[in-house]
Amino acid sequence: MPHTLIIGYGNALRGDDGAGYMVAELLRERIQDPEIEILSQQQLVPELMEAISHAAHVIFIDASVSGRAGKVTRIVLRPAPACAHFTHHATPEALLAGAQSLYGHTPEATLYTIPGRFFETGEELSPSVRRAVNELVATLEKELAAGER
Repeated sequence: MPHTLIIGYGNALRGDDGAGYMVAELLRERIQDPEIEILSQQQLVPELMEAISHAAHVIFIDASVSGRAGKVTRIVLRPAPACAHFTHHATPEALLAGAQSLYGHTPEATLYTIPGRFFETGEELSPSVRRAVNELVATLEKELAAGER
């Protein structure tokens, strides 16, 4: 099970909210490794639990409404306590818990967040978020090429 799953998510039509989605799209253009699967999602959904359960490492990438715009934060994730149901807003921790519960495996997981400042209708990222997206893409591309999963 030596594969990495990258899930970039957010609404690409809501300004900086599309940062995670954009990172995934850019990584897909640059990384051609069959051991790395890259998904761009509008939101996290329970259907992702199966793919998560097959990965050795999962990297989640999302925008954030809190923090200094453009400052990337890296968080090591743990599965959430068991939950009875999923709503419109599933979390990475809940998906990890679901993967363990349903499929018997929880991979190592990391969340990268990129705080934004513009979440109104529009496809453009603010300049600080655009820089952070490009820096995170470069960092992840380098780490994944070096086998730092």
